Amino acid sequence: MDDELNQINVIPLVDVMLVLLVIVLTTATFITTGQIPVDLAKSTEAGDRKDVPVIITLTSQGQMYLNDSAVPENGLRIVLERQPRESLVIVRADKVTILERFVQVIDELKGLGFGQVSLEVVKS
Repeated sequence: MDDELNQINVIPLVDVMLVLLVIVLTTATFITTGQIPVDLAKSTEAGDRKDVPVIITLTSQGQMYLNDSAVPENGLRIVLERQPRESLVIVRADKVTILERFVQVIDELKGLGFGQVSLEVVKS
């Protein structure tokens, strides 16, 4: 044990830095993609609005979300009771969503008195 340590051991430093890098990259991915993965349809003309809309998301598996909160089956009327009727409602439907389910949601929104209902698409 008479030998001196003349070198700095950088292996623990590299291990810690790699773990931190993985954490940062994973967090950044979740922030940019959002919580609910939806493959939106494409459109050549897409409008831009500046006010805060009510966002309804329909996934390809048939689940419905209101502003990233799950909506129970036939519970859209209950969760929209508190929303003002002049609010803009944006429907984000996966492009493989069954048309009948989409039409049911639009009919229910119109029946509740929401006049401004839009479909969110990706500009191609």
